[in-house]
Order: sequence, then C-alpha cells, then structure tokens
Amino acid sequence: MTIEDIALQMTPGIGTKGAAHLLELFGDAQSIFVATADELTAKAGMRPEAAQQLIRRKGFPPAEKELVHCHRNGITAIASTDPEYPALLREIPDYPHVLYIKGDAEALSARCISVVGTRDATPYGQTACNRLVGGLAERVPGLCIVSGLAFGIDVAAHRAALAAGVPTVAVLANPLPGVTPAQHTDVARDILAHGGALVTELHSQSKQNGNFYLARNRIIAGLSAGCIVAESPDTGGSLFTAHCADSYNRTVMAVPGRITDRTSAGTNHLIRNRKAQLVLTADDVIRELMWDLGENPARLRPKPATPELTPDEAGLLGCFRTDDPLPVDTLGELSGLNPGELATLLVGLELAGAVRQLPGNRYMKLWN
Repeated sequence: MTIEDIALQMTPGIGTKGAAHLLELFGDAQSIFVATADELTAKAGMRPEAAQQLIRRKGFPPAEKELVHCHRNGITAIASTDPEYPALLREIPDYPHVLYIKGDAEALSARCISVVGTRDATPYGQTACNRLVGGLAERVPGLCIVSGLAFGIDVAAHRAALAAGVPTVAVLANPLPGVTPAQHTDVARDILAHGGALVTELHSQSKQNGNFYLARNRIIAGLSAGCIVAESPDTGGSLFTAHCADSYNRTVMAVPGRITDRTSAGTNHLIRNRKAQLVLTADDVIRELMWDLGENPARLRPKPATPELTPDEAGLLGCFRTDDPLPVDTLGELSGLNPGELATLLVGLELAGAVRQLPGNRYMKLWN
C-alpha cells in the first residue's frame, strides 16, 4: 500500500471502474501518477480534464489526511495490487482498489461464503440460517461467513458464525471505525474479538448519502465462493447480492419456503427461475461448491452422525413413536404445540435431517 493507492481512489473523476482500467494499463498506482498527459489520454482514453486531475495530484492532500485517520483508528488499508488483497474479490470487474479493514485481513482470504437475506427475518429464516452456518462450521475447515451486518438474516449469520466458533466478515456501507446500524456495535466488537473483520471501500471523507448499500453488496458477493440467500421477499438487497454473485460466476444458493410466505417469495423465485440451487443442509452447500472435491478433500470433516437438536426439537421428534408418517394435525395433538411453534420446530428437524416432509402435509422420521 502506498499513498498513491489512496490518492487514486480520492482523485475527482476517477471512479471504481476507471481506477481498475488504469491499473490494468499501467500496473500500479505509482505508475499512473508518473504517466504523462498524452499517455493518460491516448493510451488510457481519459478525458483531458480527468487526466489533469491526476497530473495535478489532486488526490494527495486528502490521501494524506486519510492515512492519519487510519493510523489513529487502527484501520488497515490494502490495495488491489498488494499480495494480501483477497484473490476472489480481485477477479470481479468492479473490484474496489482500496479496502479499509479493522480486524484480521486474512479472514477475507479464507473459505468465504456469504449468507444474506431479508431484514424482516422470520423464525423460519433464522432457523435455516443457524442450521446452515452451524453445519458448515462443523464440516469445513478454514470457513469464514460473510454478510452485511444489517438487521435480520445478515446479523443472524454473523451471530451463528460466532456461536459456531468460525470467523465472520462484515462488509459495511459506511466508513470505519463507525458501524451501521449502531445497534450492532456489540456484534461488531465480537466479530473483531474472534478473528473476524470489518471491511469497507469507503474512506473517512466519503459523503454519507445512503446510496452505498447496493455497491456494498457487490463486495459481499465478490469475496465469496458462493452466496446463500436464506430468506427474502421478491424485492430487496439480498436479491441484488445474488444477482452480483451470478454475474461473477459464483454459485448462488437459496433456501426454499412455503409458497404462501411473502418472506420466501424471493428465494422461491430464484429457485424456480434457475438462478439459484436449492439447498437444505450444509452438505448441499458443500456439494454445490464442490468443496468435497477440492485440493485436499480429506480435510473436510466427516458429517456428525447425529446433529444436536434443541430440547424442543428433541421433544417433538419423540412424538414419532413408529416409522409411520404422521400428519401435522396429529403432531399438533401429540405435542400440544400451536401451529406456529410446530411449523418452526418441523423446519429445524427437516434441516437437521431428522424428518422428511411427504405429500399430504405428513412427516416421516428418518432417525432411528
């Protein structure tokens, strides 16, 4: 990282794709700033006014201030030409040239998978998120969960990763060291305390106008080998993240939901339109990403024989006294649960591989 890297980012008229174009032609930021006006206009095809901004080094005074800000707040800045820059992110066409990071930068180059979804998460979506993240943590060494620290599924994914003891990366739509939303500051502290990282492309002098969320989502997709949409209505930022992941040739996966549930309309549409692979378990995710066929597949941990159930899930499973399928009404009578509680627990049992839903709204026990 050099001051030229930050100055390139802070030069007026040089956007994300413009910086990527210049870096492709000149190799690094230092070479860009020693280029002549003719080289910038003829070789790079820049407008003369934009080329003059570089020639006059307009980005250097704010870059110097930014370096002071980073040092004062314990922020690490890395450039796309640095060896520690995450390789997967560097592959996307609109990669950010500079990343600002608090925490362990190595987490960004782990086996990253993004888990995103609606801000209005239901118990079903949270259960699905917890099951998938927990199952991946048990089976995949070097795992890192990436999300956006937003309300709903995003923060649930971070919390599930922390509970499972794996690093997690929060990609923010605001400059560091701040955290948005402020209600998740404690989660951000836990992320840093447990080997994860907070990351943003925004320097401290960025004007906050609320328009950075979609740009943030491309980084979530770019950092990850695959993107799981745990729960989403038919509009929202998580679908944009899935779109970005698909355009970057990353594996997109989605958890299905009931056709009557508004918060599952987006995931169901992704699956129906073949924009996402249907996943129910961590093993499904591992197979989709072909992590079981990787460079060292023996490193994948064997699947536990019996995933741990919550006491309520175990109690409901005990209602299956034989191997015969049971209708939902019968399960409700045997368990004494109301329909909402019963539906949530059945989802958990199904994601754990303990039961399977059959036609006619019946369930069959799979564990002996």
